[in-house]
Amino acid sequence: MGRAYRSGTEGRSTGYAFARSPFSIPDSRLMSDHHARFLQLALHAQALRFGQFTLKSGRQSPYFFNAGRFDSGARLAGLAACYADAVDAAGLQFDLLFGPAYKGIPLATALACEFARRGRDLPVAFNRKEAKDHGEGGLLIGAPLEDRRVLIVDDVITAGTAIREALGLIRAGGGTPAGIVVALDRQEVLGEPGTTGVRRSAAQSVADETGVPVVAVANLHDLLAFAGESADLVHHRDDLLAYRARYGSATQD
Repeated sequence: MGRAYRSGTEGRSTGYAFARSPFSIPDSRLMSDHHARFLQLALHAQALRFGQFTLKSGRQSPYFFNAGRFDSGARLAGLAACYADAVDAAGLQFDLLFGPAYKGIPLATALACEFARRGRDLPVAFNRKEAKDHGEGGLLIGAPLEDRRVLIVDDVITAGTAIREALGLIRAGGGTPAGIVVALDRQEVLGEPGTTGVRRSAAQSVADETGVPVVAVANLHDLLAFAGESADLVHHRDDLLAYRARYGSATQD
């Protein structure tokens, strides 16, 4: 499927029950099921919000995503099912899940539990921010990486610094990076638009520079489709389109 910035086949039922969302939800037939289901879960958890937000980059964004708001067992279980569907749809081949500190740790753990629920028991590993000089020591915790194809699980890719660090740790541990899966790809250019000839997002830059495919459960293109089909969210669509026109990367589907 080429560069796997996102996946696009029909997902599975999660098997988990959630309270009714306060937003009208678009027909999931308009996008693959895990895209719509993830965005619905994110809205319900207030992990996805609309308004005016100042990002770390200084940009004024009409939406904000914080995976930390998936802060209960049911929310994490639902999110993990969306990750698993996206990974399965992308067809990545891997033997171990790796969660970069800090947000990647619960995400990789939840995804391992979801795959176990589906009948596949996968080893999990993660890193510390600082090396430990006592006990088991080192930067890595969990299953050994040596001779394993490793899937990195994280929330987003911003500058790509944490992901590149994780790739280095995996290779140093004898593992082979097999892919990266994130919840949301904002599909934004790095730096100021127009300063370079190619409008590449952080996810595109990581994939192009490392040769490791990046899969997103959903991206800005999916969010626009989702908002356009929701009576409660459609009024945010013009702001999203304007933001994409200013900061969007070359690939937007």
